[in-house]
Amino acid sequence: MDEVKVVVAHSERATLRVGDVFLKVDSDQARIDVEVEAMALAPVPTPQVLWRKPPVLAIAAVPGTALGRLGEPSTASPAAWAAAGAATRKLHDTPLPPWRGRRRRDPDELAAELDAECELLVKNGVLPADLVTRNRQVAEAALRPWTPAFTHGDLQIDHVFVDGGEVTGIIDWSEAGPGDALFDLATFTLGHEEHLDDVIAGYGTDIDLDEIRAWWSLRSLLGVRWLIEHGFDPFAPGCEVDVLRSRM
Repeated sequence: MDEVKVVVAHSERATLRVGDVFLKVDSDQARIDVEVEAMALAPVPTPQVLWRKPPVLAIAAVPGTALGRLGEPSTASPAAWAAAGAATRKLHDTPLPPWRGRRRRDPDELAAELDAECELLVKNGVLPADLVTRNRQVAEAALRPWTPAFTHGDLQIDHVFVDGGEVTGIIDWSEAGPGDALFDLATFTLGHEEHLDDVIAGYGTDIDLDEIRAWWSLRSLLGVRWLIEHGFDPFAPGCEVDVLRSRM
C-alpha cells in the first residue's frame, strides 16, 4: 500500500500525496475552480487532473524534481533556471484569463494593506522597527501601475519541476489570474538572488531589478505573520526574515 504523505497542511487547505497522486483538500471551491481552469489554459506543462469530488481535487504527480526550496541551496543548473524564466514569459504572454484573480488588483489597495501590516509587525514585536521601515522604503518601487499579465500568483521555486534543462511541470495554480508579471518573477527568485540573472536571461526581456527587489521586500513583509500563524517559520535561515535583513 502506498504511504500517505502530508505535503502541506494548515487551516485553509491541505495537500496529501498517495503514490503518484496528490489529493488537495480545500473548502474554498472558488480556489479549486481557479486552479482547474488555470491549468487548462496555461501554455506550460501542468499536472493532469484525475478527478474532482468537492472538497477534494486529485491530480497526477509531474515528472522531474522541484527546482529548489526556499532556505536551501538549489542544485539545479543555470539552464534549468533559464528554462523556468522562459516558461514564465510564455505564461505572461498568454491572453488574460476570464476571472479577476485573487491577488491585489491596484497599487493603492496594495499600499494600504502593506502599511497596515507594517504597523502590526512593529506593534506586536514581530520584527524590529528599523527592519520594517527600511523594507517598506524598498517596497515602494513595487507600488506603481502595471499592465496585467496572466500570472501564476504563487510561483515559488518548489512549484516548478525540471528535468535537466527542461521544465516538466508547474503546480499549485489556485492563486492564478491577472497580475503584475514582476510579482511572479520576484516570488520565484525570493531567497535565491544568485539565480536572478539566469531567470532573466530565459525570460528574454529587460527587467527593472529595483522592482524585483521591491517585491521581495513587499512579499516578505506581508507574509511573515501569516506564516507564523499557520505553523511555518519565516525566521529559518534563507527565508523571509533573512530576505528582509539583506536589504539593510
